[in-house]
Amino acid sequence: MIRRRTLLAAAGGGLLGSTLATGTAHADATIPVDPSAGYGTWEGWGTSLAWWANAFGARDDFADLFFTTGTTTYGGTALPGLGLNIARYNLGACSWNSVGGETMTVSPNIPSFKQIEGYWQDWNNEDPTSSAWKWTADATQRAMLRKATARGAVSELFANSPMWWMCLNHNPSGAAAGGNNLQSWNHRRHASHLAAVALYARQNWGVDFATVEAFNEPSSAWWTATGTQEGCHIDSSVQSAVLPYLRAELDKRGLTGTRISASDETSYDLARTTWNSFSATTKGYVDRVNVHGYQGSGGRRDLLYTDVVTTAGKALWNSETGDGDGTGLALASNLLYDFRWLHPTAWVYWQVMDPSAGWAMIAYDASTLQPGAVQTKYYVMAQFSRHIRPGMTILDTGVSYAVAALDRTSKRLVIVAANTGATARTLTFDLSGFTTVTGGTGGLVPRWNTVTTGGADLYTPHTDIRLSGRTLTVPFAAKSVQTLQVDGVTP
Repeated sequence: MIRRRTLLAAAGGGLLGSTLATGTAHADATIPVDPSAGYGTWEGWGTSLAWWANAFGARDDFADLFFTTGTTTYGGTALPGLGLNIARYNLGACSWNSVGGETMTVSPNIPSFKQIEGYWQDWNNEDPTSSAWKWTADATQRAMLRKATARGAVSELFANSPMWWMCLNHNPSGAAAGGNNLQSWNHRRHASHLAAVALYARQNWGVDFATVEAFNEPSSAWWTATGTQEGCHIDSSVQSAVLPYLRAELDKRGLTGTRISASDETSYDLARTTWNSFSATTKGYVDRVNVHGYQGSGGRRDLLYTDVVTTAGKALWNSETGDGDGTGLALASNLLYDFRWLHPTAWVYWQVMDPSAGWAMIAYDASTLQPGAVQTKYYVMAQFSRHIRPGMTILDTGVSYAVAALDRTSKRLVIVAANTGATARTLTFDLSGFTTVTGGTGGLVPRWNTVTTGGADLYTPHTDIRLSGRTLTVPFAAKSVQTLQVDGVTP
């Protein structure tokens, strides 16, 4: 979330000897798809709602664009819906009331649309039915949460910072020097705020949060009093103190089925460090490990997967990622690295709408909050999210530039691949590991293509490729992403 990507990429470490890293991926290649090697059932695609939903949460067209696969007209253009099915709701840390003569300290650099109003605004009363709680807060982001839920999305509740009055300096952007800022006497109260909102959402909003995450990039040191957003440094020892409170606060409200995720660290390597610092008892409170993908092409995704999934038997999500490449090619490349090495069961983009055109799928003006142009990144996202759907099994391809997903019920195999090179190439997919592969009429394999350098192909459908037995050969333009749909597949 914080814009420190160049630093993370520089510190990220090796690329596991992948062909994309060495440059040999730009030559023609044959890729075997192995139906016997699976990496779990896909849970879906998502976005965090704050801050874009704090500005545009009342708009049904954006809810349809992002949370359905239907066609929606935006700016005079018919756009394919992205079909996201995960909404991460940011529990705010701000309020503008006075409590005992004390008020929130505000960073001079945080814009108003990044200030998210929290619900527990007076520490003197923990009863959510009292006037200490303001349940009309954060109406616009909450509106988008409800729209996403109505369109079938599952949701996660997370906090960038505890409420301002829980912070040592009353500043929800961070401590002066970036250190721990959650008051020790408020460890349980931070958990209580989260649990109370989860219960209220179930009873009043029609939203049943599947998971709750108490931290956001907590071990990072860039959360300071002059920051540009809400944030709070919470080291691993404090995280370990908060997690049992969170489980207890959820349970005492009857939310025993609400799971806990942690710790939303900013990088794969830092997530592994934090996870391995936890005791077995602390790990027991965590149902799923969340990690952010801001190491880009760096970091030891493979070791995090081993520690979390293979060794600890926990679920693993890439719960937030983003980049400044508006073409979407970096998104495709890093996402395919995740499929190859991290093996998450869900993937969440930070802000589908953003003032920076590079970061955005749909840009908007930060000063006027007027929505603007659709970026090529939107169409690249559609290549993945519209075709790799919840319930599909992710299969092994052995390469970092192609992913395969199998829908066993409909006997459909989906392949999404990228050519990140500056010259065209041909990829051949070897499907001989499957018992039957028929394709459509005459072996037809529908494909969708996005050329990220511009031109006519922006998630454009084509019907010009056919199977040759159980082999599929496809030309790829330079810097392009394609989705292939192979029907009649039996593993």
